[in-house]
Amino acid sequence: MHGSRVEAKALFNAIKEGARAYPSVSIIVFPSFVHLQSAENELVDSLITWGGQNLYLGESGAFTGEVSGLMLVDYGCQYVLVGHSERRLLFREDAILVAEKFKAALQFGLLPVLCVGETRQQREQDQTQAVIAEQLKTVLQMVGIDVFRQAIIAYEPVWAIGTGITATPVQAQAVHEFIRSLLAEYSGDVADVARILYGGSVKADNAAELFCMPDIDGGLVGNASLDAKSFLAICQAAT
Repeated sequence: MHGSRVEAKALFNAIKEGARAYPSVSIIVFPSFVHLQSAENELVDSLITWGGQNLYLGESGAFTGEVSGLMLVDYGCQYVLVGHSERRLLFREDAILVAEKFKAALQFGLLPVLCVGETRQQREQDQTQAVIAEQLKTVLQMVGIDVFRQAIIAYEPVWAIGTGITATPVQAQAVHEFIRSLLAEYSGDVADVARILYGGSVKADNAAELFCMPDIDGGLVGNASLDAKSFLAICQAAT
């Protein structure tokens, strides 16, 4: 929830210009709903795609304050975040609702980016794998495994976001490897091609080391995406 119209337009254009140097990197931006029109206007002639930060079930109805997948598609969105840690923690979205949103996204032709991850308390209680298994398997049981040939998973260690505590590349890799192993229980082929992103305070100074890990395929970038220079440095690391 950042930025004025002027700031959003400037950021889109700065990223668009800088991204020309990294044609091999897939770049998706997820602006606030009120900036989707600006994203469509500024990025339509670029290789950058965009998506929504959230969606609700169904295509329309008396759900004041909500946005449907149909509305996102109308603004050119190809992706949507589902189950972001802030949605789970602040807005109490449980695993079932997240799975239903994931399914709704697919029904409208959107590719979901499924966010999974544990809190600091859950990690300290050695519950990381159990928590992530529940979050991921709830979706798999509802929609199946094949969707992850294109849909994306993002691992967000909640304890490493904005806390000053940083997950090491080795810690991040261990969880990514676990996620891929969960997918492999359903399909080895899908597990091999699935894209799993790391979303725990990815920055210009740690991106390259993270992206060198064998099961980390990219980043879900938070605060560093608000500054074009920092974000483009992460894009460079992704090459």
